[in-house]
Amino acid sequence: MRHNSAGRRLGRTTSHRIAMFRNMVTSFLEHEKITTTDAKAKELRSIAERMITLGKKGDLHATRQAAAYIRDKKIVTKLFTTIAPRYADRPGGYTRIIKLGIRPGDTAPVSVIELVEAEMKPRKVSAKPAPVKAVKVEAPVAVVEEAPVAAPVEETTEG
Repeated sequence: MRHNSAGRRLGRTTSHRIAMFRNMVTSFLEHEKITTTDAKAKELRSIAERMITLGKKGDLHATRQAAAYIRDKKIVTKLFTTIAPRYADRPGGYTRIIKLGIRPGDTAPVSVIELVEAEMKPRKVSAKPAPVKAVKVEAPVAVVEEAPVAAPVEETTEG
């Protein structure tokens, strides 16, 4: 039984799987976009986002943690100086997976995993109300009421 054991095994031994994901994260951060199978992309997403979060922390401990996982020191430097500052105001969701279809050789579902474009300018929320459309108002028609004519009062004589 696989109770409380998260993650896909992908038909590989533990050491092979760890090595494969270390290589994939390194390539992903280097090129900022890679093509792989759907299952690998979904597993890679959590690891890559964890690395970018470490890059956003920016302290020595986070640098050493990222360097222990990423294979190339140049990529660690790129992560902390280029990639992480782009997502300083973003609380997560740094990657996007786009499904491409199936691979002709083995009919494996293939996807592209890429970094999302970070907004350079934060959105401003204006305090001004939204402009109201001008509504054409017709001039009121003057209604002339005729004063009621007083009916003649009949005088009765009682006598």
